[in-house]
Amino acid sequence: MSRGALLVLADGRFPAGGHAHSGGAEAAVKAGRITGAASLEAFCQGRLQTAGLVSASLAAAAVLGVDPVELDAAADARTPSPALRVAARKLGRQLMRAARATWPSNELDALAREFPKGAHQPVVLGVTARAAGLDAVDAAYCAAYESVSGPASATVRLLSLDPFDATGVLARLAPELDRVADQAVEAGRRARDEGVGALPAASAPLLEISAELHAAWPVRLFAS
Repeated sequence: MSRGALLVLADGRFPAGGHAHSGGAEAAVKAGRITGAASLEAFCQGRLQTAGLVSASLAAAAVLGVDPVELDAAADARTPSPALRVAARKLGRQLMRAARATWPSNELDALAREFPKGAHQPVVLGVTARAAGLDAVDAAYCAAYESVSGPASATVRLLSLDPFDATGVLARLAPELDRVADQAVEAGRRARDEGVGALPAASAPLLEISAELHAAWPVRLFAS
């Protein structure tokens, strides 16, 4: 295992396409639910406990060797919004391109063949982490952090929020990130032993509804 590989994978400059997505922040800003650092923190807290936990658990399970085809079906079942499913697969396809160029792997090749239009991003993330020699907890941290760093970065652009304030939000969420990563690894172990039905299915209906509304906007800064 190389912690250096974790830094590469978690780096916001890794060409995985995340910069084009706001994680629901664009719709939340327009609706007035995010207006500054305090409301951004509340939004990220909720996203971390729902979409973040589910994504981190899927990624951890993939590293632990759970069948990625089954994990992709589990991700679909936990993503009611068609718009979010499309976004997750687009992100998965982009991550796959970057991952195969960075850490060539038979498992990545097989997953790319199985899902030529893209598997769900957390599943690809987990298989990528496995190819990079990382542990389940590393993949869980990557997924959990992505679930909040995307909205924080997007809000800087959307609201001209002070980047120092946005970074402060992420720093204050660090203890919760630790807890979510630990929960995700435990869920991944249960999925390995009991099947993908053991993975969490924490829901965020407002994120799902907002994603459908956002997808219909004629003009938008972010893809999701």
